[in-house]
Amino acid sequence: MPASEAPTPPDRIRQARRQWLDTGTVASGLIAGPLQASWARCRDHYGLAPEGRPQGAPHASAAQLARALEHRHTLMAHARPVMAFLHDQVQGSDSLVLLADAHGLLLHASGDAPFADRAARVALRPGAVWSEQWRGTNAIGTALAEGQPLVVHAGEHYLSRNGFLTCAAAPIADPTGQLLGVLDISGDRRGYHRHTLALARSGARMIEHQLFTARHAAGLHLRLHTQAEGLGSVTEGLLAVSEDGWVTGANTAALELLGLARRDIGAATVERALGLDVRALLAQGAAPRLLPRGGGSAPLWLRVERGLTLRHTVALSTPAVTRAAPDTPPTPPKPADALAALDTGDAAFRATLARARRVLDKPAIPLLLHGDTGTGKDVLARSLHASSARHSQPFVAVNCAALPETLIEAELFGYRPGAFTGASRQGAPGRIREAHGGTLFLDEIGDMPLALQARLLRVLEAREVTPLGGGTAVAVDFRLLCASHRRLADEVAAGRFREDLYYRLNGLTLTLPPLRERSDLPALVAKLLQAEAPARALRVDDEVMALFSRYRWPGNVRQLANVVRTGVALLEDGEDMLTLAQLGDDLRERLAGSGSAAPVAGVRPAGAGDLREQADASIRETLAAVDGNVAEAARRLGVSRNTLYRRLRRAGQLEGLAI
Repeated sequence: MPASEAPTPPDRIRQARRQWLDTGTVASGLIAGPLQASWARCRDHYGLAPEGRPQGAPHASAAQLARALEHRHTLMAHARPVMAFLHDQVQGSDSLVLLADAHGLLLHASGDAPFADRAARVALRPGAVWSEQWRGTNAIGTALAEGQPLVVHAGEHYLSRNGFLTCAAAPIADPTGQLLGVLDISGDRRGYHRHTLALARSGARMIEHQLFTARHAAGLHLRLHTQAEGLGSVTEGLLAVSEDGWVTGANTAALELLGLARRDIGAATVERALGLDVRALLAQGAAPRLLPRGGGSAPLWLRVERGLTLRHTVALSTPAVTRAAPDTPPTPPKPADALAALDTGDAAFRATLARARRVLDKPAIPLLLHGDTGTGKDVLARSLHASSARHSQPFVAVNCAALPETLIEAELFGYRPGAFTGASRQGAPGRIREAHGGTLFLDEIGDMPLALQARLLRVLEAREVTPLGGGTAVAVDFRLLCASHRRLADEVAAGRFREDLYYRLNGLTLTLPPLRERSDLPALVAKLLQAEAPARALRVDDEVMALFSRYRWPGNVRQLANVVRTGVALLEDGEDMLTLAQLGDDLRERLAGSGSAAPVAGVRPAGAGDLREQADASIRETLAAVDGNVAEAARRLGVSRNTLYRRLRRAGQLEGLAI
């Protein structure tokens, strides 16, 4: 058993803590390597004091927790039954079974009520974030940081206030290898049992088994075990294989049996993993067979299963997929990550994604995303993070245009308690510190005030941040992504943006094309339809698609997504085609007046009304393109904000807009 899976003897942990408090170091071998590395992160990266309290540790509100649970619905659906089973096993032992997401946010807990009350005193309850950044060394946060199961017992916790706990946690990964969260069993340190970690690991394996089955049971997959009787049990390894021989999914058990890493999913062939040619594999019957392996590896029992392959066809003249001839060498699939999912066929956008991928894990090269409002800069930023080596760490997005100038400094850099009138009594760490270890996305960076640009530049150069009100500077490590619909070079020339900061941010500029210039509109519409109704085979009427193709889409992909979302919502039960009837009246008017499209029956073309109607339509279109930001809409329309306010007030359109 690795040292990180067994608690440190009490005398050694006391000695280690004395050394740490007195000298800031621990003698080699006194505590396990992962624990020592975690203690160092807590002090050097997060600025935590062992005897202190976590300052400004985030806690989700009820509404935020509800949104998080909805976002992680699949994980929750498969984890709840397993957690109920584990609860039955540990009931009456002063324990809690906890589920956290990949950021350490506690999603769900079940266990003994008396211990739950004690745990709540240190915020060990749903809604709290238990990453190392906020709670120091602990089983949940350290399992996420190390990517492995482990125990953190009593004084091994970095913060002394958590020393009454004993915790065992195991990471949960989806079939693509992406870390989804952690399953944890926590209890009173006096009730420690060496089998608790094995129970947590077994629970995590059960959840991974269900996640794999839900995604890959319909396709070609392999069941693996060292014993024939183990095939079909929750202890088996599961491997998904594409028709041309690539490993497209796996659970942790399969990776361990085959000596593969999570990064090998989508990058390794079945021939490399098992020494089997894919043609021999496809010819294998359903009966189990013993697979000898060289190099001293134990033989494996293997069963090949092939369910009904689900092929999603796009009802917009998408060419059929044909299987390659047997003698054709396998073609590597597109990387199964969030960036690949954005590619719907446009050559220019594909080239942009390819350039982004080349610097994906090179944090020394900052990325600047440029493009019109609604082209998907925020979506690309999130996909860059999700596809990077930092995907299990925080993604922190800050919209520099949406924050008042008086608050943006405190929001970014944090503040000490009482730093200014109205400041929280606990202080706040700031968004930059929250992004430590992950990605910081500064959206609309061109709207950042000049004074804050200078301070941001110092943070980027020194890689440390000092909160408002003074205090010790804290080291930070994050990947920086910035975005702007403005051309920053023009802003520099106009004196509204610092030239030195511009060159510091502009490692690589990626420009997202407007939707009207993209060639993949049909595929993009099909993707949006599937996202809105994955269980239904929806399509778009040819007449509507022709109108879509001629329209200029001033709100870009965001506008298109809203149109598709509304159209799907207006479909009657049993309908599977979006027609003109599912489009809003204002959009139908604009579509009727776009290009050479024929007028829609029963709808007056947009140019047939008076000038006031045309002006109102132009205002609505511009507001949609800028997400309701009145100030930006006024700038684009070339009128004052007061003038635009008057027109909106007269039309009764002020409600819900960003004033």
